[in-house]
Amino acid sequence: MEITIRDEFIKLGQALKLAGVVEDGVEAKYAIQDGMVKVNGETDLRRGRKVYEGDVISFQDKEIKVIR
Repeated sequence: MEITIRDEFIKLGQALKLAGVVEDGVEAKYAIQDGMVKVNGETDLRRGRKVYEGDVISFQDKEIKVIR
């Protein structure tokens, strides 16, 4: 799965919403805080983490590649 961003980066919580793998920001927040989300293979607990073109987000057996 791929998401396209317009700017240089997108925040991790917003990326999950854009990909449609969470319903809203609250669900994204808890998924990230609970350690269910990885960026480039590493667990990240920061909802505001900046994700850039080429990064890969893993969540619930789904991989989301960020493109621009």
